[in-house]
Amino acid sequence: MYILRVLIICVLITSSKSNTEATQQDVTNKTKAPNIVYILADDMGYGDLSALNSESAIQTPYMDNILKNGVHFTDAHSNSSVCTPTRYGIITGRYAWRSPLKKGVLHGYKPALIEESRPTVASYLKSNGYTTACIGKWHIGLDMQPKDGAQKVIAKDGISNVDFSKRIKDPSDLGFDYSYTMPASLDIPPYVYIENGKTVELPTEYTKGKNEGRGVMWRPGEKAPNFVFEEVLDHFTKKSVSFINEQQDVNVPFFLYFPLTAPHKPWLPVGEAIGKSKAGLYGDYVTMVDDAVGAVVNALKESGQLENTLIIVTSDNGSNWTERDQEKYPHRANYIYKGRKADIYDGGHRVPYIAQWPGVIPAGLESNQLMCTTDLFATLPGILNQPQIEKGAEDSYNLWPAYTSNVKRPIREAVVHHSIYGMFSIRKGKWKYTPQLGSGGFTKPKTVEPKPNEAPDTLYDMINDPEEKNNLYNTHPEVVKELDQLLETYKNQGFSNK
Repeated sequence: MYILRVLIICVLITSSKSNTEATQQDVTNKTKAPNIVYILADDMGYGDLSALNSESAIQTPYMDNILKNGVHFTDAHSNSSVCTPTRYGIITGRYAWRSPLKKGVLHGYKPALIEESRPTVASYLKSNGYTTACIGKWHIGLDMQPKDGAQKVIAKDGISNVDFSKRIKDPSDLGFDYSYTMPASLDIPPYVYIENGKTVELPTEYTKGKNEGRGVMWRPGEKAPNFVFEEVLDHFTKKSVSFINEQQDVNVPFFLYFPLTAPHKPWLPVGEAIGKSKAGLYGDYVTMVDDAVGAVVNALKESGQLENTLIIVTSDNGSNWTERDQEKYPHRANYIYKGRKADIYDGGHRVPYIAQWPGVIPAGLESNQLMCTTDLFATLPGILNQPQIEKGAEDSYNLWPAYTSNVKRPIREAVVHHSIYGMFSIRKGKWKYTPQLGSGGFTKPKTVEPKPNEAPDTLYDMINDPEEKNNLYNTHPEVVKELDQLLETYKNQGFSNK
């Protein structure tokens, strides 16, 4: 009997050890190469998510569920308060004001802002064995070819000299194995889909544009016959779901960059989304963003890939929600934060940032780390347990430790904010310094000349004064000096992470 007991114990110990080693191996395998889905909303504010704003007039159950099952960052910022520069920063890990684009955004016919020689998140992941895809709104420029041997592309009133029958250099030239995009925002021509450098359908029609009140407008321009504005968001979502389903039997991890067209104008809710919120057309459109997130999550779940997929959902900048909108609807799209899209104020660039990876990211984790959307690039080596990036990603930090644990020490030294009209601001720790007065964006006044004996710049304590009400410029001159010098150093040295 004694010998039998010993044998049983040995078997149990061996089995337990084997199971433990298997579990550890599973975690190691997951940590090596998860699928990565990066969903980028267009003009969605921090306060649009019902889980982040108890008074939100919009319900976002799918995004709320990601927050519940994963991590959310309370102090995340887009690297610009408008879309083109933010998208540049996400893909390259570099502030866009270091590029030729010093202010504003690109129109739909502008050439590529990212050089083919520049490392991107897609080229990095591809070199690490990933299948990479970009499906959605691009808006970082495309190299189109003009007709009849012209020297450059010219466009006026939405009509161009582009030869859409010729190949277009698109994301498939920047490390993406598969690319299915539209050139710019849903209100900017040309209105076409481009798949791996080829126009899916030639723009043989011309739309006169539309302007039917708040949020319902698009500019006149060239349009493909089957390009239907109200169907674009759903079309990209279905393409993304199809891509995910195609990967289920492929023994290679994938990266899907899914930049949405919503809730950027035109606000075009359809079907059951109409009247679903208490924030008008905009709110209803946000519910469609949530449904798109839900469609991706469900596709991953049904295809058996959810458990080993890192899902990230964020926005390219704050919401373009005005004070007049707030007076009409009981909703603060940018939550408590001052200003809106395009502004240097936090409402222009503080964004929701949520992520889940079952079994790796603890459910319900909250991180107060200062984060920037440029940080995706340097975070990838952290996810894959690889050496840090040596070339490119000049303004990117590895935030991966904050995804998985409650890291107290600051990872990122500082973040440089940038408005649509080129105004700078810098945030370090609790301090935010702006060397000018005004919004630098859409909120009036855009610029302000200081009055006699008035502080010429602003300094805010963003922990104790997140609404930017109490200017401490005159009481902390040493902080002003430090941040002013740091901002100039970052501008001049060409990087901010080394």
